[in-house]
Amino acid sequence: MERIRAVNEGRKLEEALRGLRRPRIVIVGDLMLDRYVSGDVTRISPEAPIPVVAARTSESLLGGAGNVAANLRNMEAVVDLVGVIGDDEAGVELRGKLDRIDVDSSGLVVDDSRMTIRKTRLVSGVQQMMRVDWEDTRAVSAAALAQIKVQVAERLPEADAVVLSDYGKGVLTPQIITQIIGTVRGARGREIPILVDPKGADFTRYAGATLITPNRAEAQEAVGRPLPDRAAAALAAAELIDLADLDLAIITLGADGILWRTTDGKGGHVPAQARAVFDVTGAGDTVVAHLALYLAAGLDVSLAVRLANHAAGIVVARLGTNAVTRAELRMRLRETAGGGGKEVTGAELDDLLAVWREQGKRIVFTNGCFDLLHVGHVEYLRAARDEGDVLLVGVNGDESVRRLKGPERPINAVGDRMAILAALEMVDAVTLFEEDTPANLIEQVNPDVLVKGRDWADKGVVGREWVEKHGGRVVLADLVGGRSTSQMLRRARGEAGEKERDG
Repeated sequence: MERIRAVNEGRKLEEALRGLRRPRIVIVGDLMLDRYVSGDVTRISPEAPIPVVAARTSESLLGGAGNVAANLRNMEAVVDLVGVIGDDEAGVELRGKLDRIDVDSSGLVVDDSRMTIRKTRLVSGVQQMMRVDWEDTRAVSAAALAQIKVQVAERLPEADAVVLSDYGKGVLTPQIITQIIGTVRGARGREIPILVDPKGADFTRYAGATLITPNRAEAQEAVGRPLPDRAAAALAAAELIDLADLDLAIITLGADGILWRTTDGKGGHVPAQARAVFDVTGAGDTVVAHLALYLAAGLDVSLAVRLANHAAGIVVARLGTNAVTRAELRMRLRETAGGGGKEVTGAELDDLLAVWREQGKRIVFTNGCFDLLHVGHVEYLRAARDEGDVLLVGVNGDESVRRLKGPERPINAVGDRMAILAALEMVDAVTLFEEDTPANLIEQVNPDVLVKGRDWADKGVVGREWVEKHGGRVVLADLVGGRSTSQMLRRARGEAGEKERDG
């Protein structure tokens, strides 16, 4: 019964996501640049009892309100961002990162009296060793504040939702918060959602917003008491609603998932979806970004929370601030609904390919009938997988096999053949094609590596020209001697004779 509920849940969420429109979201808040310096720790410093990180890589990512923007852009929303940067190299770098993901950077206000906020983390493996912050948390200057008001006022009329990303770094002053909420409510009432990722103990300054998304520690600070369990968190959510005149409150509980409650007493809890947790940095940004997207698109709060929960489960399994794409989230939901997600067709295949490419995976493709799987197939597929990061196997449909092999084939129907291939650890995905050759499928996949058996050396590998033209390569893999489907069938029938072409 639990499995049936999970399948139905995954399908319902995937359907909601697939029909999602692309709303315009205005984000106002604190911008920062997150830098990750990664390396190995193999010794202790002779100068002090501290580990020495032998740096190998350095990467800068958008942090704070910039990470909210990155999450929304990855989910294909239109994003207007208002914030403050310094007149410095970090500010130029931050603006460039926003431009590259098509976030309009014209809403950034340059305040030459303060620095662009930077946070540098030293990382070994998945463990943060130290964080160094360069920041100025004073309220922004009067001149910068006046510019922020202008930028916000220009963008609010077209907004489908507004996000206030408050990291307590001086941008979201009480005056700015009051102006934003008052302007939106005065012009459009409760028509569009205002979401707040809050900071500090006084949530009354967010009065009139639609919802807030504190984590457990932030909610505890706001209500002035520990929240040891979900029941305590639910009471705190109700208190925060009354305190700040909200429509609902959403409290993220880390490994305990997400709890939500509305002003009329409705609510719920969704368990955490993370398969592994490497880094919770930016998880709150992901939650508020996804909630804004779904509520702006007209989804009800229950669906919005459950979808945001799945997105957060993906990002905490990665190091650093990260953003989830629609294709990636659809694949996660499909796995929930379909039990593994290896057998893909049509739009599912497009989603999977998009995810692999976003992750920088080197895609290997091979194809065949794979009727009566034997050790030769297993060794061949293992060799193919070694040529890249992920292996996609194209399988001939039943009618295609009959045209190629004769009316008595295939022995196993295509559903069985795909299921058996999907069960192999070296196979990452299996897809179907009905034509006699995989030419169209190869063009759709556009693999980095196309693998066929060495017996195809003189036959001409279908798809070779396409793959090589697009920068890929073709590999002819060795075959295990004396192993073929044809031989298995002859032995089963007690026959001997001329070899048939293997499938």
